Formats: sequence, C-alpha cells, structure tokens
Amino acid sequence: MTIHHLLLFLHLAGVVTWVGGMLFAYACLRPAASTLAPPQRLVLWASVLSRFFRLVWVSVALIGLSGGTMLVRVGFERAPTAWHVMLVTGTIMIVMFMYIWFRPLPQLRRAVAREDWAAAAVAMNGIRQRVGFNLAIGIVTIGIATLGLGV
Repeated sequence: MTIHHLLLFLHLAGVVTWVGGMLFAYACLRPAASTLAPPQRLVLWASVLSRFFRLVWVSVALIGLSGGTMLVRVGFERAPTAWHVMLVTGTIMIVMFMYIWFRPLPQLRRAVAREDWAAAAVAMNGIRQRVGFNLAIGIVTIGIATLGLGV
C-alpha cells in the first residue's frame, strides 16, 4: 500500500458517506417519512439531519485533507484537469453544506423544540432544496472523478 492508496481510500470513504447519505435521505427516507404526520416527520428529520451532518463534517475533513494532499503531492500544474474541476465542485458543496449547518438547520431545531411546525416546515424545505442541489453536484463530481468527462 502506498500513501496515494491510503489517501484515495480516505477520500472515497468521505465521498461515499456524504453523497451516499444524501442519496439515501432523498430517495429512501424522504418518501418513507412522508407517511408520518408533520410533527412526527419534522422531529424525525431534525434528529436524522443532526446526526448525519456531524458525519458530513468528518467527510468534509477527510475529503479536503486527502484531496488537498494528493493535489499538492502531484502538483497543481501537473494535476489532471478533472482534479481542478473536482476542487471547484467540492468547494461549492462544502460552502452549501456550511450554509445549511449554520442557517436552516438551527432554524429547524429551534422550531421543532418550540413545536412551531410551520416554521420547521419552512426550514426543512430550505434544507431539502439545498441537499438536492448538493446531491446533484456530488453525482456530477463522481462522474468527473471516474469518467473524466473529457477534462
């Protein structure tokens, strides 16, 4: 095993956790949770997202450190164009995640705590839209990483 293999493993572990978690939430948990009454659904989402987003912080650290290390080791000028594109798309995803973490997630938690279901629904809708955006970018980024897409 080389350092590159270890870095690639850590990078992929972070990506699988983050993008896979978003896909699970969007494609499986969301439809299943829609059968619950709004108060139950919003309590569930506040709990699930609080736990999942803590894992996303770990994923962001793994992806950032491993990707940055691989990029520095190869050298920016010698790195494939796809790596530079992934740096951009990954940065966009991280900024979007940080926005969710610091803005609508606390709003959701506060609204659920005071049982303000209308405000909780608004916050949850904002999270849902942004997670959908990040999921789409994440899938495109995986395509760029694995297929190169001519870049």
